[in-house]
Amino acid sequence: MDINIILTITMFVTLVGLLMTGFPVAFTLAGTGLLFGGIGIATDLMDLSFLEILPNRLFGSVIRNELLFAVPLFVTMGVMLEKSNVAEELLESMGKLFGPLRGGLGISVTIVGALLAASTGIVGATVVTMGLLSLPTMMRRGYDTSLATGSIAAAGTLGQIIPPSIVLILLADVMSNAWQQAQLNKGMFSPVPMSAGELFAGALIPGIILVGLYILYQVGMAVFRPETSPAIEQDTDTSGTLYRKLFFALLPPLFLIVAVLGSILTGIATPTEAASVGAIGAILLGASRLGGVMPRIVVGSIIAIVLLLLISTNFDLRMHREVVPSSDQIAYWAAVLLSILFFAGLGIALWRTHRSGVLSDVLRSTVRISTMIYAILIGASLFSLTFRGIGGDEIIENMLHNLPGGQFTALLLVMLLMFVLGFFLDFIEITFVVVPVVAPALLAMDGTYGPIWLGVLMAMNLQTSFLTPPFGFALFYLRGVVPEDVPTTAIYKGVLPFVVIQVIALLLISLEPELVTWLPDLLFRD
Repeated sequence: MDINIILTITMFVTLVGLLMTGFPVAFTLAGTGLLFGGIGIATDLMDLSFLEILPNRLFGSVIRNELLFAVPLFVTMGVMLEKSNVAEELLESMGKLFGPLRGGLGISVTIVGALLAASTGIVGATVVTMGLLSLPTMMRRGYDTSLATGSIAAAGTLGQIIPPSIVLILLADVMSNAWQQAQLNKGMFSPVPMSAGELFAGALIPGIILVGLYILYQVGMAVFRPETSPAIEQDTDTSGTLYRKLFFALLPPLFLIVAVLGSILTGIATPTEAASVGAIGAILLGASRLGGVMPRIVVGSIIAIVLLLLISTNFDLRMHREVVPSSDQIAYWAAVLLSILFFAGLGIALWRTHRSGVLSDVLRSTVRISTMIYAILIGASLFSLTFRGIGGDEIIENMLHNLPGGQFTALLLVMLLMFVLGFFLDFIEITFVVVPVVAPALLAMDGTYGPIWLGVLMAMNLQTSFLTPPFGFALFYLRGVVPEDVPTTAIYKGVLPFVVIQVIALLLISLEPELVTWLPDLLFRD
């Protein structure tokens, strides 16, 4: 066997083995890369110049990568919404609305999970939050333990596939690089880029389909096994009061989601710009939950920014022209005043959230999560450089191209590999280590593979892996917050139907790629 092949296999097996020991991922990636880089240089299998380009690579792919700037902003948005009781209010209102129906509480959990997924994009936080808030209520109301835990775990993993999410942001960056590399390998020296907005658009319809299948299953359980999901007696709230509570609980996060995702899909803003809007909106939303005069201040700030947008759209605010109409002058000074009002409101919101302790918790969580992601990215860059230096990328590409069955077998093998690795590795490690290795080879094959379809397929595959017993990450998160008297077997039993639903959704988008590609083609293609 060729020594390059032996070294490549040994490098990958060593990495997986070290990761499974629990040693910090970033240091494991960097250490494995340095170790095998040294071996490659010593055996003349690798040129030292591969490691010498690491600073330039990091400067280009990390420091100057505007897409990755969105990561801490989206994390801030998600953590602030998590800590501002948005989920609690949504669950309470949705539970009262759907509770009188059999299975209504489970449907509420799925809907709220989807909304949290679209607003936080952090799987662990969503599973833990939903487990702490909804499981006690479902158990107290007589829900079947397996159905309750399965619904919560499945709803929590929706953050993998429903945009905007951290998973899709990171995957978009990696898939874009892989797509450009695949095109260069084909001799296309003007590669067509892929944007994060296109991946968001591609994931939107599959995410909605998945939510619909979850709800359909819960309706079926309520019809055919009504004892598993009893109805909840209507409380003393009048319907008018209930709808008003639901409106005020649902409107702010829904408005924020539409503003962030809508601005990306329509091309008004880049993902980074939209993420900044989301972070500021989440801070204002968190401040409005503090009571007192804060709700009025927040509403005033929102009105100010909306009026600013209207003025900037309808008036020319450039004051250095030779002739400036009086209407434009009035609009200019109105915009200045509205800007002062908005920043004053934002400053008060920051001060109040700081005084309450919420802002400090949010910033600490943001720094911790963002630092982890960037550290892993740096380690993965060193690992991938060494991997390419010893010829690992060519070996993987040749192996996939020479498999019997061609494209189908290659894709199936990669999906199975990622599915199994999802039991042991987090999505960040898989995104930064596995995807850059296999995606260029798959995209270089002659066929219908495109980066958007392949990216969505990988994201949903990882979501299925995180939900599958006995090693799914979502199950570990849920196990940490459920009462001790709830057996682990009940959790496993509850998630199995949702795993089947995930597989059905995977098959749907595999057999009908238009479910993924239709919306990006509609929005981003001329």
